[in-house]
Amino acid sequence: MPTDIERKCCGQLLDSCVSMLPHMDAYIMQGGVLRLARRIWNDVRAVADRPDPGEDNKQFRFAAYRQFVVWQYGALARGHRVVIPSCCVWRIPDPLGQYVGFLTRR
Repeated sequence: MPTDIERKCCGQLLDSCVSMLPHMDAYIMQGGVLRLARRIWNDVRAVADRPDPGEDNKQFRFAAYRQFVVWQYGALARGHRVVIPSCCVWRIPDPLGQYVGFLTRR
C-alpha cells in the first residue's frame, strides 16, 4: 500500500482472514450486489444512476469499499472514515490500476 496508514492488515491468520470469509464473497464480490448497492447509494444521494462510459469499474470498486465498511463497522457518520485492511483492498478488482488510496476526508 502506498502510505503507512494504509498498511493495515485485519490481523487474522490466513484461514480466518476477513478477505477470505464467505461473507466477503457474498456481500462485496458479487456484481449484482454491487449494482444494487450503487443504485441505492445514488438514490439516497438523489443522483441519476447512469455511469459514464468506462466508469463502471470505478463505481463498482467504490460500492465494494462502502459495502465492506458497512459490513465491518456499520453506518459511519458524515466525515468519519476508516481504513479498509489492505488484505481486503487487494481482493477488490482494480484492472485499470486506478486505486486512489485512503483520503482522510473529502
